[in-house]
Amino acid sequence: MADEYFLLVCDDVPNDVVLVEPGPRVLDVAQAVRRLTGLSLWHSKVRVTRGPAVILDGVPQEVAEAAAAELRAAGAQAEVREQPERGCFGV
Repeated sequence: MADEYFLLVCDDVPNDVVLVEPGPRVLDVAQAVRRLTGLSLWHSKVRVTRGPAVILDGVPQEVAEAAAAELRAAGAQAEVREQPERGCFGV
């Protein structure tokens, strides 16, 4: 029983959304980053132009895939990366 609980708690591996290249439509990508992160437009543009940059850190797989799809729709090259395993509780 304890093994089943452990698997349920630790089953979801956190993911990062990484902006690899903003592409030619930097302002559109900055607006997408603004919607995803809640940053100001100026801070979003700075983050986009200083790529590659982690846009979202430690989010579930579904959220990461949706965010990467939104960035790609804006014209950027974005990818989802699994965070390295450090154990269930970050140890």
